[in-house]
Amino acid sequence: MFSLTSMAFSNYLSPYFYDYVCPEALPTIKRVVEDAVREERRMGASLLRLHFHDCFVQGCDASILLDQTETIDSEKTARPNNNSIRGFEVIDKIKSEVDKACGHPIVSCADIVAVAARDSVVALGGPSWEVQLGRRDSTTANRNMANNDIPPPFLDLPALINNFKNQGLDEKDLVALSGGHTLGFAQCFTFRDRIYNETNNIDSTFASQRQVDSPRSGGDSNLAPLDPTPLLFDSEYFSNLLCKKGLLHSDQALFSGGQTDNLVQIYSTNLGTFAKDFVESIIKMGNIKSLTGDQGQIRVNCRKVN
Repeated sequence: MFSLTSMAFSNYLSPYFYDYVCPEALPTIKRVVEDAVREERRMGASLLRLHFHDCFVQGCDASILLDQTETIDSEKTARPNNNSIRGFEVIDKIKSEVDKACGHPIVSCADIVAVAARDSVVALGGPSWEVQLGRRDSTTANRNMANNDIPPPFLDLPALINNFKNQGLDEKDLVALSGGHTLGFAQCFTFRDRIYNETNNIDSTFASQRQVDSPRSGGDSNLAPLDPTPLLFDSEYFSNLLCKKGLLHSDQALFSGGQTDNLVQIYSTNLGTFAKDFVESIIKMGNIKSLTGDQGQIRVNCRKVN
């Protein structure tokens, strides 16, 4: 009993955190994620993005899940997330099923978000990895930080490098984690300026094709794929950049004559190297400012503080 109690309040992350206290936790998360992705394959990309946007604000603490209250300045309405970030209902379903399997709330919402991201990547043909576990949930959210720290889609390479550096991530992490855009779609308002106003670093035919579904005005939420195979984890995202077909300005910035060009070229022809580096970088990202021990709490409802 002592070892179980001490494990529940560990000051470090471990992939084995729930092995004894609730061995059914990870299989339960995997089952719910697979069901959600089977129902809507786009949900895999959404759950991966949820992990990114969580970790870039206050660290990986599930602050992104908190709803607005008198004391919580919800990150859900921040510019990068408003009417864009999704997957909350899946997280709610996971939380309900995991608490049922474990008998009581022992698995944090922050860990659920991190594991769901891994299981989503696997469900869409990507690599697996051991998720470090034992995070605890924040009792605060920070909308201003979300507005300032989540990288917007119009950044140039120096600004992207600096943004990631502020999170303790280097240029390899930037390119590998940007490769998460091998999955999913973007809304028209995030790339409209690129397809209508950029001329230097964009394929003109590609721009014309994207303009069909993304008019100069209106249709802000119309979707376009981030790469040619948006429901499959592969290296097409990087091959696209070599052809000047990156959908977002910040995507194409990775291959624009700068110091990340070489990595983009390597990943475009070597899926194994990309997958290995992606795994290393997402584990590193998952360690950003994690709450452990008696910090934070284990939320009963992921949307609100206990």
